[in-house]
Amino acid sequence: MSEEKKDDIQEEVVAETLDEGQDEVGTEEASSPKADDDRSAQLEARIAELEKENAELKDRLVRNLADTENYKKRLAREKEEAVKYANTSLVKDLIGPLDDFSRALDAAEQSSNFDALKEGVRMIEDKLYSTLKTNWGLEVIDQKDVPFDPNEHEACMMEELEGASEDMVTMLLQKGYKLNGRVIRPAKVKVGKAKG
Repeated sequence: MSEEKKDDIQEEVVAETLDEGQDEVGTEEASSPKADDDRSAQLEARIAELEKENAELKDRLVRNLADTENYKKRLAREKEEAVKYANTSLVKDLIGPLDDFSRALDAAEQSSNFDALKEGVRMIEDKLYSTLKTNWGLEVIDQKDVPFDPNEHEACMMEELEGASEDMVTMLLQKGYKLNGRVIRPAKVKVGKAKG
């Protein structure tokens, strides 16, 4: 076939296709207003449904955020109160010995018996130490003639010792304390250093 005939045939096919397409568009346009109205109504209903669902979700989100914020505030308030009143039990344990000291001072003003006062103060010290040991885990570091331990002792003075194989605590200058096994104040001691 010649090129001109091919071009003519192609033009006819394109023209027929266009005519058929216009016929189909015409039939679609004829039936489309009702279909469009139905489709539009469905879409509007779906949009309204989604908007309602979205509003509900936003409301739940706002409420959950408010609940979370209130929970955080309550936790902070409870923590603050716990810190503020954490030592209540300790203070209650110290009130008794404080009262005993007041009574001892009152008795000392009315009497000149210093031996009784001394014994009363010693009893108060024993009671206080017993309470702190039993209820709070306080231990006293007050030994002498034991090997020097830098974890428990603070050397304030030194002297040389003959015949000693290691550094020894020879004098207690100030008691040390442990709380539940942890040193909170080392004992101040005089240390005898081995000659050598």
